[in-house]
Amino acid sequence: MLEMQSKMNARVHEHWIDQNFAWYRAVWIECGELMDHVGYKWWKKQDPDMDQVQLEVIDIWHFGMSALFKTEPDLEALAASISADLQLDQAVDADIHEATEALAQHALQTKSFSVPHFTVLMKACGLSPEALYRQYVGKNVLNFFRQDNGYKSGTYIKLWAGREDNEHLVEILETLDASATDYPKAVYEALSDRYQTAT
Repeated sequence: MLEMQSKMNARVHEHWIDQNFAWYRAVWIECGELMDHVGYKWWKKQDPDMDQVQLEVIDIWHFGMSALFKTEPDLEALAASISADLQLDQAVDADIHEATEALAQHALQTKSFSVPHFTVLMKACGLSPEALYRQYVGKNVLNFFRQDNGYKSGTYIKLWAGREDNEHLVEILETLDASATDYPKAVYEALSDRYQTAT
């Protein structure tokens, strides 16, 4: 996942690590978007959309991993450090609101990313490490697909047949085998087929 994230970031800016982008800001903003999908308005009926909640967790992971490159640019060492911190069985129990707020608060206070806080959020959202990988690869491929189809220039069409591309991605991922060696390629091809048909 770290290699895929580095390639995606380099696609946006060749020297992305040295740019000092505010990754922490993207983390807490994504936390806000996650809350919208969970629902927090006690004054109206809201039903959590867990597919979209989990996709927001994946978005947070994109920015979180990016932030961690600044602390440790060596992929092997960074992967080992993340693996040590990413222990779901040791994560405290919290509800989604509390876990999201704790991660956002940490990001705002430290201007960094906390893998242990993220692990608590994963657990609260029912996201296993395997599901994190499967959905991360899917979203990473979607991000490349967006870039290939004009996201940066503003010509990309995010709504396909009246639904956001993220919603189509969720459906696509349910039909594919994440353990297949050609998983990223299969996701890309499925996205391309849907995009051409729906736009």
